[in-house]
Amino acid sequence: MNALRPKILVVDDTPANLVAMRRLLARADADIFEAGSGNDALALCLDHQFALVLLDVNMPEMDGFEVAQLIAEADQLRETPIIFVTAAYGDDVNRMKGYTSGAVDYIAKPINDVILQSKVRIFLELYRARALLQQALDELSLRNTQLTSEVAERTRMEELVRHQATHDALTGLPNRVLFRDRLLTAIDQANEKNLHFGLAYIDIDGFKNVNDEHGHGTGDALLQAIASRLNGRTRADDTVARLGGDEFAVLLKDATDANAALARCQTLCDAIAEPYTLDVHGERIATRIGASIGVAMFSRDPDGDGYDRLVARADTAMYEAKRSGKNRCVMAPG
Repeated sequence: MNALRPKILVVDDTPANLVAMRRLLARADADIFEAGSGNDALALCLDHQFALVLLDVNMPEMDGFEVAQLIAEADQLRETPIIFVTAAYGDDVNRMKGYTSGAVDYIAKPINDVILQSKVRIFLELYRARALLQQALDELSLRNTQLTSEVAERTRMEELVRHQATHDALTGLPNRVLFRDRLLTAIDQANEKNLHFGLAYIDIDGFKNVNDEHGHGTGDALLQAIASRLNGRTRADDTVARLGGDEFAVLLKDATDANAALARCQTLCDAIAEPYTLDVHGERIATRIGASIGVAMFSRDPDGDGYDRLVARADTAMYEAKRSGKNRCVMAPG
């Protein structure tokens, strides 16, 4: 049934009056419901949304005033317009009682066909206008909900894409792109505020042997374990990054001098060198590796470090650590 097609409830305890009203409303372009008592009318009102109730005033057991009052008191029914159909239309007392009970209009008996059709048409047009408005509001609300959901999903996808573009997929650490950005920011802040910080380049000793002996799955699990240890032994302001392969870097934001930076890197070196027990496809694999770490302190003098020179100093110190025996930390010359 069309949701916009209105329904009219006719309430009268006299069957002949119901038949007459049905005939008069035949051209009303609405579905007509009939009730022979107040109780039947209330039951129908709970099951249907009526555009109009034509309510006889004089009924036994429960008269029209009582029915109107009960309809007005029900939250889901109180907006239902009620027209009293009565022979006492000219009685001001009864008219006032009807309006107080919730009626919006009166139709006098005997019913004038033209008046009935005119008043019914007005309320049906009002119902259709309200129904169309509510339908538009519901559609707008649904569309707003959809747009909110689409915007939230698009925002989530954009954040995911940004994260994937700046983070290593295997370890979740910042990648080379994000690390470069943070290092450049640290250099600018250090130059502006006369701050000090350290940069550590880390190359894993023995990683290739693990890959060759146990396969790439074990190598990936080992890289994840290394990333976890580095994260667990650095501070909130530091940045740990995977630059690629088995190379990592750490930006030591609050390292005030070379001795402090070297001590912190030695802690990282010792942590990486602790034994690993890796769970790979249900198999537990024990292994040990080491790390060669090159450390460079940022220098702010006129001929001091830019990005490229600072990175080159840390990288050179890392290779010096490898050449001098591996599994150690080397500080780059100031």
